[in-house]
Amino acid sequence: MDLERLQQQAQTAICDAADLAALEVVRVTYLGKKGRLTEVLKTLGQQDPAERPKLGQAVNQLKQTLLVQIEGKQHDLQQTQLMEQLSTETVDVTLPARQSHPLGSLHPVSHVSQRINSFFYQLGFSVVEGPEIETDYYNFTALNIPQHHPARAMHDTFYFADGRLLRTHTSPVQIREMEHRKPPIRLIAPGRVYRCDSDVTHTPMFHQVEGLYVDEQVSFAHLRSTLQNFFNYFFEQTVPLRFRTSYFPFTEPSAEVDIQCTHCQGAGCRICKSTGWLEVLGCGMVHPNVLQAVNIDSERYTGWAFGLGIDRLAMLRYNIDDLRVLFANDVRFLTQFSG
Repeated sequence: MDLERLQQQAQTAICDAADLAALEVVRVTYLGKKGRLTEVLKTLGQQDPAERPKLGQAVNQLKQTLLVQIEGKQHDLQQTQLMEQLSTETVDVTLPARQSHPLGSLHPVSHVSQRINSFFYQLGFSVVEGPEIETDYYNFTALNIPQHHPARAMHDTFYFADGRLLRTHTSPVQIREMEHRKPPIRLIAPGRVYRCDSDVTHTPMFHQVEGLYVDEQVSFAHLRSTLQNFFNYFFEQTVPLRFRTSYFPFTEPSAEVDIQCTHCQGAGCRICKSTGWLEVLGCGMVHPNVLQAVNIDSERYTGWAFGLGIDRLAMLRYNIDDLRVLFANDVRFLTQFSG
């Protein structure tokens, strides 16, 4: 077998390859499983035993030589192809980028939480958080709700086997903060809370924010003024308020607050059940027993507190009629909200 002649033919074919496809044909012809060099290797068994090692070594060396030349030719053809493509194609860099994935947006509850936090932050309130798994003491006892008090039944609590529980409100955060802070105290406590309830206006998990202000000569008038300014800010219009006498173990006096329906402006509609009013929160003056539980002098200091549902406000702000859609994770629904 004349290997020199085979080498010259292969090298000529490599040089004459005009494109990558033609070069691939050359590679298969000479180096493929059925290529000419492979056929040469198959004839070694017919050669003189003394010549076999030399011939096998020469064939393998030629194979490596041709591989190097093919790779070099491939690189040259790729560069030539690239330069031709660059010379004929243009890119308009002023065009907007192609958006392969839709942009996300904040959850409506997150928008509302940020709006609430922003208002009270401007008034000097700090935003604090606490554990969602609480003890009976912080969730009930320290808030003037002792064992067997009927108010405990109002909360429908999730209990653990060890006696701990999922907090039913964020009021325990207020107790924890008052234990190591001295008046004046201004704070809001947003977070998730849990109760055994589920329908179009209730879910087992929901979001709540509670506010607390403790200082000398704090009055109910301060509370009313703060809430009035908050709702005007939140709904971006003047919102009439109505206070109704109520009962909460941790405040005295206590009240529930209604706002004039923001949909019908008090005329009566399906949202407000034709009453013209919407219940939005509970509030009152901090009970002296609560202050005493955290070693704050109830003779010197007074305070007010309120608690409202963030999800409820989100429903009002965005005209949502079923609370459950807030937690269904339907992207089509969530991407509607931008602020």
